[in-house]
Amino acid sequence: MSFRIDPRLPLTGEVRRILADEIGKAIGHLDTAREKPEQGLHKCRKRLKSVRALLRLVRSGDESFCQTENECYKQVSALLAGPREATALIETIDRLADAFPEQAAGGGLDPVRERLVLRQHEFHAGPGLDAAINAALSACREGLERIARLALPDQPEQAADILAEGARTTLRRAKKALDKARSRGKDTDFHDLRKAAKAHSMHLSLLGRLWPAPIKGRRKAVDKLGEQLGELHDVFVMRALLDAEGEPLGSAEETRLLRKLLKRSERRLAKACLAGAADLFADSPKRSAKRLARKARDDLAGPQEEAKAA
Repeated sequence: MSFRIDPRLPLTGEVRRILADEIGKAIGHLDTAREKPEQGLHKCRKRLKSVRALLRLVRSGDESFCQTENECYKQVSALLAGPREATALIETIDRLADAFPEQAAGGGLDPVRERLVLRQHEFHAGPGLDAAINAALSACREGLERIARLALPDQPEQAADILAEGARTTLRRAKKALDKARSRGKDTDFHDLRKAAKAHSMHLSLLGRLWPAPIKGRRKAVDKLGEQLGELHDVFVMRALLDAEGEPLGSAEETRLLRKLLKRSERRLAKACLAGAADLFADSPKRSAKRLARKARDDLAGPQEEAKAA
């Protein structure tokens, strides 16, 4: 089913439909994760991010429900973070090797990659993964049963204001994170920017029939930014693991090349992310939300006017 709000239908029903569809797919991916953890966990976490983005979009319409459910799926996602991160770090090593082929040609990254593969196997083979999947499945199934409690205003003007407010809040978060990333450049600032960019991308999909044109180019740009911020996040995670006690990735000699390439990659990615985010989030969130609200009111009211005329 479509991950898009249909303006011809009541908002409550549409949000319930999309929540049920996304949570149902997350449950399916969790079942897959027992045999194929790399694929299943990654896809499940993506669905949970979609659920949380939708809840944030309509939060002002049912504050209590959306806040409680968002926290629930945040905790579910955290249960699965470790095993998924183990795979992402191997992918980071492979990206570094592709980005800097001459430096990596001598096999200087191989010892670290071997340790990361072993770390991944330990995550996937241990009893902890099965317990995490079971807990996540239970939480998602309970969440499916709670969807009927959601109650949003369905009148066009109120529905339009709810959607505009949710979109504005995410745009404001993105602009604030961008300002901090520019001035401080901390990994937490880029992480906040990544979360806001991902949520905005999902909002563009959800509001595809309501967002003022042009939307296609914006969606492409924000998805590219999300990928770059994801790669930068993996670099930060790798760097933190390098600095952890006990040298989990190897001695200083074994990790010297990795540290060098991580720094180069971080500089390159940070520059690209700041430029991409500036293009996307330079406009006033309030002004963008007003345009969305005006168009949403017209589009949401259209079906009702047609019904009256008939």
